[in-house]
Amino acid sequence: MKILAFEFSSPQRSVAVIAMSGATGTRVDHEAIEAGADSNKPFEMIENVLNQAQVQRAEIQLLAIGLGPGSYTGIRSAIAMAQGWQLARNVNLQGVSSVECLAAGAHGEGIRGRVSIVVDAQRGEFYLAQYQLDAGWRELSPLQLVSRNEIEAHQVKGNLLVGPEIQNWFPQGRTVFPRAATLGKLAMNRTNYLSGEQLEPIYLRPAAFLKATPPRILPDGSPV
Repeated sequence: MKILAFEFSSPQRSVAVIAMSGATGTRVDHEAIEAGADSNKPFEMIENVLNQAQVQRAEIQLLAIGLGPGSYTGIRSAIAMAQGWQLARNVNLQGVSSVECLAAGAHGEGIRGRVSIVVDAQRGEFYLAQYQLDAGWRELSPLQLVSRNEIEAHQVKGNLLVGPEIQNWFPQGRTVFPRAATLGKLAMNRTNYLSGEQLEPIYLRPAAFLKATPPRILPDGSPV
């Protein structure tokens, strides 16, 4: 099994190849991580990681996509690339919550106990989910939209706050980014494959669009 994973939901974007050998059971991971201006070059990241893994595009059997919540543009671009890839190659697709990816990543970094996964939701709100990290990790409360005051209340209770930009608001929190290598490992043993049109970003707030006001007409009849 060869998996290509995209995780573009945070300012640190990553692409990974997870290659599992059926004969030996050996798994080899290759990952490219970029942030800032370089993170806007997803196709270069894909080529780099495929070259590192010495895997051809035609060998990829499964695409794993981080569905957020997080960067609207990043998640949409990952979904668009996966949809295009499936049209061209007819590969399997699997969407994974970026919050679960964060919980698994925190566990992999040795964090234990009750944690609150926090992601910026803009407009003064945050996405929050609680996990218990022990031998593995399990969800204690599902993802919800909350205020900053509610996040502070969880911190007062002793919950460790974990998230990709958590220290921007809560300096005592632990910065953890969702990573494509973690995403690929989560996808490895799952079979809930999706078609391209079924991939949807995880957002709890419905999208709202404001229609532009009609142009104002000057006395001479020309629009402003």
